[in-house]
Amino acid sequence: MEDGQTPTTVSSNNKVDFTPSTASAYLDPNYWDKRFSSEEHYEWFKDYSHFQHLIQQHISPTSSSVLELGCGNSKLCEELFKDGITDITCIDLSPIAVDKMQKRLLDKGYTDIKVLVADMLELPFEKESFDFVIEKGTMDVLFVDSGDPWNPRPETVNKVMAMLKEVHRVLKQDGIFISISFGQPHFRRPLFEAPEFTWSLNWNTFGDGFHYFFYTLRKGRRSMDNINGCRKTSEPPSICLFQEELEDEDYMFRTNVEELGS
Repeated sequence: MEDGQTPTTVSSNNKVDFTPSTASAYLDPNYWDKRFSSEEHYEWFKDYSHFQHLIQQHISPTSSSVLELGCGNSKLCEELFKDGITDITCIDLSPIAVDKMQKRLLDKGYTDIKVLVADMLELPFEKESFDFVIEKGTMDVLFVDSGDPWNPRPETVNKVMAMLKEVHRVLKQDGIFISISFGQPHFRRPLFEAPEFTWSLNWNTFGDGFHYFFYTLRKGRRSMDNINGCRKTSEPPSICLFQEELEDEDYMFRTNVEELGS
């Protein structure tokens, strides 16, 4: 099977398996177009119920403008709307994903949620447009072919930094970037704490067995504490390496988890 080809394997429970033959296929826009044309819904890195309590610690429903990066066919925006957050903009690089998301939201009566085709590396928004930017697994896609996690390939670093610069640019002062990721802090900190960013860095964990990381970066709040070592708001997780405890395809996004114990 070539990279980007959408699998059509059907499991014993009649669920179509969209897992590609190699992780690098996740970098191919054609793969996502083909997948979204067939797949109605999938949640990467757990659904909203697993981290709702963390979202609610930060987002004020009545006065928050939210940008979701790489919405795909997730129901995250719907869940945020149910929690009273009505100023929501979703983007995805796939026109097919955006078209299907628009139709789904209209069918359900979510007429206020905006969905646009856009590239997170070059966001089509003015400076300081949003109170919150959220991504769930979208940045992790950029790392699937990054090589050594301690020294990722320059092309990977360039793409991640382009994304982070755009997020930083469109965030309002005191705005928060929420990144939900498999990436452990010792791999993410060198990127999040690059000198061009003014945000503070904290993280929580959630999930059973294998923990997911919930990063919060508040623009304009960087301090000497963050420069010398970011604050963590939970204890280091006890990591379980059994693939079957992960959520379907999520294991494809692991970043050398065997390095965690070193």
